[in-house]
Order: sequence, then C-alpha cells, then structure tokens
Amino acid sequence: MTKDVIALTPKMPDLNTLLAGLYAGGPDLSVNTTADGAVVQLCSPDGRPLVSIEAPILVQVPGETARLLDCAVSDGPVWWTEARASTAVAEAGRLAGSFAGRLATVLGGTVWPPEAATTDVVPLTTDISAVPVPATATPAVDVLTTTTAVVIQDRPLVPLTNWLSDALRTATAADRALQIVTPPTTRLTLPTRTALRGLPNRWVVQHPEHGYYDGLSGAVLHWKNGTFTPVRDEHGTARAAEAFKTATDTGERQLLLTLRTRHPADADLILGRALETVYRHLTDGPPTGWSTAEPVNLPWSTYQLTDLARSRAPQPTMLIAIGHPDRPALATIRILRTPAGVEEDITLTLGYSKDETPPLDSIEPLAAVLAAEHGLTTLLTSLRAARRDLTVPPHVEAPPIPVALTLGHDEIQSTGRTRAEHPPLGPTPTKLGRVTEHALHYSLGDGTGPQAWTTLQQLTHHLKQA
Repeated sequence: MTKDVIALTPKMPDLNTLLAGLYAGGPDLSVNTTADGAVVQLCSPDGRPLVSIEAPILVQVPGETARLLDCAVSDGPVWWTEARASTAVAEAGRLAGSFAGRLATVLGGTVWPPEAATTDVVPLTTDISAVPVPATATPAVDVLTTTTAVVIQDRPLVPLTNWLSDALRTATAADRALQIVTPPTTRLTLPTRTALRGLPNRWVVQHPEHGYYDGLSGAVLHWKNGTFTPVRDEHGTARAAEAFKTATDTGERQLLLTLRTRHPADADLILGRALETVYRHLTDGPPTGWSTAEPVNLPWSTYQLTDLARSRAPQPTMLIAIGHPDRPALATIRILRTPAGVEEDITLTLGYSKDETPPLDSIEPLAAVLAAEHGLTTLLTSLRAARRDLTVPPHVEAPPIPVALTLGHDEIQSTGRTRAEHPPLGPTPTKLGRVTEHALHYSLGDGTGPQAWTTLQQLTHHLKQA
C-alpha cells in the first residue's frame, strides 16, 4: 500500500528545512519539481520519483486536522506538509517518514502517523533498474491504464486532498476512470464520496477474506482489461459482497439539505450568504472554514469565496465548507454561471448522535428566510441513519428519507401557481412569505417512514408535468 506521511508544524517549512528533509535519502538522490513548482519530488539517481511532497498548507480551521487524521491533534493553526511515497520502491515509505520526521524535529512539530517518524538516512538498496518507469506524471496515481487511473490509499480516512483532486481532473480530462483502492478499515470523507459518485469512478475495497468489492454499491469486483469491474453471473447480474452487507445501527443520524439558489449576475453579488444562513439556523454559528479541497484551511469568508468564483467564471467553482467540531456539519458548493444568473448548488450534511434530536422544526422557518432573502429555487430536506462524524464506511447504509420540499417563487412561476398549490394526491403546501411572491413548503414526513419517497415521487411528477 502507498504510504502517506504528514508533517504538522507550527512554523512554515522554509527552504533550508525542506532541503534538510530531502537529504533523508543521502546526497545521491536528486530533487525536481512538477505542477509548476507546487510538488517537489525526491528521485533516484536516474530520475524515478520516490517521494512526492505537496506544498505546505496553513490549516487555520479549528478541529480540521483532528477530523481528517482521525486522532487527537493540537487544535492551533498548523502547517500541513504531506509526502506521498511510491509503491514501486521498498525504501520510499521510510524516505517519506524520514522527510516528515526531519521537518518535525527542526520546527518542533509532529508526524502522522507517529510510527512513521524517523530522522535516519535511508539508503537506496532496491535495484532501480528493475523498477518500471512511472507511466504518469501525477504523483497520486499508482497504476495507469488506457481506461483507468488507480490510486492506492492505506489510511483510516481518505480526504479529497489536492493530490486526489488533481488525479480526478487529470483522469477526467483523459477520459479515464478514477478508482481508489483501500483496505476495509478505511472510510471516505463526504467530498471524496461526492467526487467518486457516478461510474466509471469507484471506491475499491480490498478485503482479505472477500476479495475486491465496491465500497459504495457493494458489487463484487475483479481486475479485467485494465480496470476494476463487477463480476457478473451468466445472466449478467452483479452480486453484493458479504462484507458490504454487514452494518450495525448505532442510532446516529444525518440531516441533509440540498438546495439551489439563483441570483442576478451583478457586480455587488456576494456568494455564500445562503449557506451561512443555513449554518446559523441549524448550528448557532456560521461555517468555520472553506476551501477547494481538504484539509479545509481558510477561515470562513463570503468575500474571498466570491472573489475566487468570479475569477474562475464562466467555469464552475467547487468548494467545501465545514462547521465547528462540536456540531459536525459539512457542505459542498457548486457555483455556476448560467443564462438566468449565478446559481449555487449546495448540499449540507449535519451529524447527530442517538441522544441528539435533529432540528426538523427549524426547517420551515429556515426555508422562509432563504426564499425571502437568498433567491431560493428549491430545497429538499432528508434524514438518514448514518455516522455522526459524516464519514462514509465501506458497508451498506440506509438511503435518506425525505422530510420536506420547498419551492421558491421563481420555481413556482415556471411550474404554474395553481398546479404547484394544488397537487391532487397531496400534500397541501404551506405558503411562506409575502402573498404575491410566496414560497411553497411541502411537508413529507418525519424522516422515519419510507412511504415519504412515494409521496415525493408523486409530487415531483405532478410538478414536472407543467
């Protein structure tokens, strides 16, 4: 398995410190850069990459390092310097550990995982001439075929790092699938699951007793024609792995809000305010941080994220926002310029223990505020049995159950007010806001009855007939 090692330091690694770390392999190894200098590579004498080091990131968001590393970590601002070892050379993992250990020793920090830390010089004893030259310049990719880029990860939690985002962009641009291979003890963050959603991308779990299976669908997999694909019987049917079927109901739940807003594209537009409003209503505070990848490293700022989205327009912008560690809350935001204006597609997930009550009573007043002040188009609220910490395990999870649907004024206009207000099979909507420009809020249940799906399907079918 690939060895990822992270140095966490209170000071930014300067050039001299980085050089001290890079000498972990002795003077015979060489150094070069890729990705316009954003990645430094420690290479064998003939140029084969052994360890790739991402540019240090200053993480200023409380609880973020502990969330991603799944262990107790100092909560102050910290420089996160990640090193990724090649799978092709036995010494590469030890080199990555020595690089990180040297940074931590000089700057007074720590190394994750702790057992990887060392300051030893690691001599290169592998016969490099027998090691294949990497087929890819993307450091995160371990195996590259004509159809698939495979990333091997051996860590408790796989976040959507800059490494992984770059691998996904590169694979997509080359019309390849991205497939992440992990042991069964690994979980994904929500942004990583979102990135892998939709075939041919996959989360491939390598189980010591059950072989390979898809961590999101459960389908038994095998390596065929340069990619992981489902094993099918004579009828063409895939089957689910036994390991995927095993799950325990802990009583934990997640509240999901999927909303779209639309705004006129003018120079005074500030994005992110709808999401901030949702956070304040449901967590008693704004988001604590935002970023384009994990770790989420920037303190929350609607002005900064607006500037970023404006600089990328008309291309879409994907962002991540998180809340305070006391109330797990994570959002993904897609900002898109359309002929109708600027749209924000937001998915927010909040976690609750079995002893906590999700604030379903807050959804209707929240919807009213979003419709009146933030250009709400649609809002779907759901509840599901899933982990409070918002991570994704490699076993079956119950689907979310709809709680409520809200239509904003513009959506009602396009549907037709009479049709929207009078669905023949129910439910009868509640009018929110001003009489002339109100929103409609349809209550679908309390998140426990699966019949709410039938109600939602009937309602959406009726609305789409317009």
